[in-house]
Amino acid sequence: MKSFDTLDNWHEEFLKQANPPDPRTFPFILLGNKIDIDGGNSRVVSEKKAKDWCASKGNIPYFETSAKEDFNVDAAFLCIAKAALANEHEQDIYFQGIPEAAVPENEQRS
Repeated sequence: MKSFDTLDNWHEEFLKQANPPDPRTFPFILLGNKIDIDGGNSRVVSEKKAKDWCASKGNIPYFETSAKEDFNVDAAFLCIAKAALANEHEQDIYFQGIPEAAVPENEQRS
């Protein structure tokens, strides 16, 4: 439960440090892992609580996963990869502002 309780802080701190061009569209996902343990009956955070948190952050995708059983891991990866690619054009714009002084001399732009 401690991980979930600090999720708001992690999310805010990441956005603060990464400073993405549009924090509302930055690709995040939330994983509820180890659902294989006790058939998911020993979960600490309810699915509803996790989904409610995701909804409060702009409908972040949520996946219940089991790394041990390889359940939903691929689906979660594909989701975040697709979201990252959808935002790729924004990242290109974001990195176009690199000053010339930051580029090594042997790679200077013409």
